[in-house]
Amino acid sequence: MRIGIDGRYIADHFPGIGRYVYNLVKALSRVAPDDELMVATHPGLPNSRYDLKELAAASNIRLEVLEARARSATEQVRWPLAARRWSLDVLHSPYFYKPLVLPCPSLVTIYDLIPLMFPQGFTAWQRLSFRLTVWLALRTSGAVAAISGATRDDLRKHFDLQSDRIRVTPLAADAAFCPRPTTEVAAVREHYRLPENYLLYFGINKPHKNLQRLVEAYARLVSAPPLVLAGREDPRYPQARTQAEALGLGRRVFFPGEIAEAELPALYSGAVLFVFPSLYEGFGLPALEAMACGTPVVCSNSSSLPEVVGDAAVTFDPLSVDDMADAIGRVLADADLRVELRERGRAQATHFTWERTAQETLKAYRALSVG
Repeated sequence: MRIGIDGRYIADHFPGIGRYVYNLVKALSRVAPDDELMVATHPGLPNSRYDLKELAAASNIRLEVLEARARSATEQVRWPLAARRWSLDVLHSPYFYKPLVLPCPSLVTIYDLIPLMFPQGFTAWQRLSFRLTVWLALRTSGAVAAISGATRDDLRKHFDLQSDRIRVTPLAADAAFCPRPTTEVAAVREHYRLPENYLLYFGINKPHKNLQRLVEAYARLVSAPPLVLAGREDPRYPQARTQAEALGLGRRVFFPGEIAEAELPALYSGAVLFVFPSLYEGFGLPALEAMACGTPVVCSNSSSLPEVVGDAAVTFDPLSVDDMADAIGRVLADADLRVELRERGRAQATHFTWERTAQETLKAYRALSVG
């Protein structure tokens, strides 16, 4: 079978999707050695995170240039021509902006439905555009990959999508996410000017990430180590910074900004615990990565997170500052509990592998190619 995969999302502008596509392609090359993977690329897109040459080194992967940027009108013409030229049996679009007319069956990956779940963070036009674009992607795809059972259920609710068209393909932590040596942790702390002990959140600062409540909860924990809110900051949402300043936490809350991919495992490994207060996650990969690094996890009990962390984390109601503070405080006060969470977390993380993701995705490809 000749499988087309839109690899143009392996780019700096799409860090999360890029990580998904890169690891999926690598795993597919291992679990499907007799299939040919045609990975579309665009040389004009900055990519400082992932080595495409590593993909090209696999005998069953071919990198092909598609002269159209992701999410452009041009791709609606270029993709059908390329699919025919490459004789694809199936095309996998890893984002809901996808070619609508193709000479082969297609699968689309849906990560979450944030604009529909939290409409207050989006304009009416953004919500309408999102709903229409996702609807078109679902309408023109033979199958849908949802990254969690929660996303599958949201698709059924908001788009009346039949379960037999959806395959749940959970994500996984990359093999690099494992406990790192103290020298490596110290180097990352020094690089980002972080304290020796810290609580960690990693992710963007959009409203559904619930960072304002996290800062409020942290303010109640007067003896807690400093709080590090790491990850790319969207300047439209300064609420966490503003709240930290208003509560007099300027010297206790750190904002190191975006973290280099290679330094993330050490950042997780150095944390006393990882706190993930999100109101909604399509999957919640940072929680899984933290567990894989042996870091105790305290997270919200919403959306997909319970299916990711299982019984390996202490959970809380993300709408309750009191509940959040109590959960964090309980783990900080109990060294034995932290040891237990480390052990459970690493065991839980082993249940999620990119090979499993690839195998489930491959089943969807095969069903489409014979259907």
